[in-house]
Formats: sequence, structure tokens, C-alpha cells
Amino acid sequence: MATGRGIRVGLSTASVYPENTEAAFRFAADLGYDGVELMVWAEPVSQDLASVEHLVREYGVPVLAVHAPCLLISQRVWGSDPAAKLARSVRAAEILGAETVVVHPPFRWQRRYAEGFVDQVGELESDSHVVVAVENMYPMRADVVFGGRDRGAERLRKRGPGRAVSAYSPSLDPTDTGFAHYTLDLSHTATAGADAVALADRMGEGLAHLHLADGRGSSLDEHLVPGTGTQPCAEICRRLAASDFAGHVVLEISTQSARTRAERAAMLARSLAFARTHLDRPATRAITVGPETPRSTGVARVTAGPEGTDPGEPEDT
Repeated sequence: MATGRGIRVGLSTASVYPENTEAAFRFAADLGYDGVELMVWAEPVSQDLASVEHLVREYGVPVLAVHAPCLLISQRVWGSDPAAKLARSVRAAEILGAETVVVHPPFRWQRRYAEGFVDQVGELESDSHVVVAVENMYPMRADVVFGGRDRGAERLRKRGPGRAVSAYSPSLDPTDTGFAHYTLDLSHTATAGADAVALADRMGEGLAHLHLADGRGSSLDEHLVPGTGTQPCAEICRRLAASDFAGHVVLEISTQSARTRAERAAMLARSLAFARTHLDRPATRAITVGPETPRSTGVARVTAGPEGTDPGEPEDT
């Protein structure tokens, strides 16, 4: 996972929305990212492993991680059974040579899935080289209904998080349950009003994947360019660089405010520069772990399924 240059930095394909998966590969290649995290959602190309493998060859950019289709907007992608979709995501990662699958905790209404989630994650990891890294989430707060983005951030700074309800079972904090591996998302910690450093400490050596983004504490999940919000993005990166962290750091930012492709590229380049600056580790800590390129394997074609429409705005990433 880490290379002689240090920790590999990837680009989430969700970061280029409303552009598509191929655009993410193109940006990653042009800007010098080390790979991509494939967000599997309603866009047919993201669901079709043969198409993704073609993009890997076309742009020379590997898939470092696969984000399972567990967003509200991807509930029908790869079927309606969340357990089957998680298993399929791990198989996709194996085929693509990715080392990590990112997954959210189950929603509360997914009772059967929630009951077997811990066991399934453990079994998938024991049967595969793929790390299943469970991500921290955030609650739905009253600010979303009663206040705008800026009002929510200002109120959080003054009074702390307001009334909230978690949609996740048993908790939006995966360390409450306990897993072997975690994804730390710094936009989610902002929206949750959580202490990102304390959460990283609770994750400990299980912290295997970082979604690097920023937030101001708004009720809405902002995914800002790192360094433009209130989260300790630089500190978290420096802590990883000083440790034996052998996972990936993936920029998962929103570039929907970009009016042109050049503006989007500038946001992505600035984010990459931030990551590389703060993830710089001494040569003595620059270790090599895992495959440097995707393994040469057969590619199984995955059909798009019933949902082939515009994916809509990303959420809960």
C-alpha cells in the first residue's frame, strides 16, 4: 500500500461529480494521483468491471479501493440485498486488484443485514486479501430542516450539535461495535461534531483508510478541500506519516461548486498538494507493502442492473 515515496494518495471517483467515472481516471492521471477509489453507484460504468478495467489500462491509474454501493442513492445498485452487495464489492476489489473495500454501517431498517454485519465483515476478510474498512458516519440534525449550511456551522460552533438521530445500526461510530479495520472520514467527523483525533485514537492500528476532506461543522456533509474547514486534516496526515500506517489516503471532496473543468482540476490539484505535503514521511519510514500495480487477472463483467439513470447528487459518502 505504501511505496518508496510514502503513503499512496488516491482520488475518489465521487470527487468529480457531476462528471463521470472516466473523468475521474483522467483527472487522476493528469494530476499525478496514485490511483482511484471507485464509487459504485448508479452510473453504469462504475458497476461494470470490464469497463473499469479498460479505464485502468487506458489511463494507467490503478483502483486502490472500492466503495460499496451503500449510499441512499445506490440502494438498488447491484440488487437490493445489502449483504450480497458487500460480498460483491469484495469480489470486485479482488478482480480489480484493489486492496480495500469501504463500507458504511448498516441502516437501522436493514435489520437482518445489521444482525449479521459483524460476522460477514470478518468472514469476508478471512476469505480474501481485501481489507473491509467500516466508515464513521454522522447523524441527521435538526439544522438540515430549520437552518441553512452556514447557520448550521455557526450554531455548532456556539452551542454544539443540536438534536440528532442516527440512521445507522447500532451506531454511526463503528468503534462502538469494534472491527478489525476502519475508514476515517474527516468530513463526517465535522458534521457529527466528533473529535477526529480521539476517533483516530480509538480506531488505533485498525485505521486502514482515510477519506481526506474538510468540514466546518455544518449539518450537511460538506467534503471541503482539506485545509479550508475546521478539521485537523494536517494533524491526522502527519500522525499517519509518523506511524506504521500502510493504508491509503483518498481525497473525497465535493467539486460541484466548480464552474469549469479548469476550476475542478485546480481544486483537485490543491487537495493532492495538501495531502502530499502533510503525508511526507522520512525515507526510513517509506516502506513498500503490497502490490504496486493491479494484479493481472480475468475481469468478470458486472451488469448495470435495473438502475441506469443519472445518479443524482452524491450523499453520505
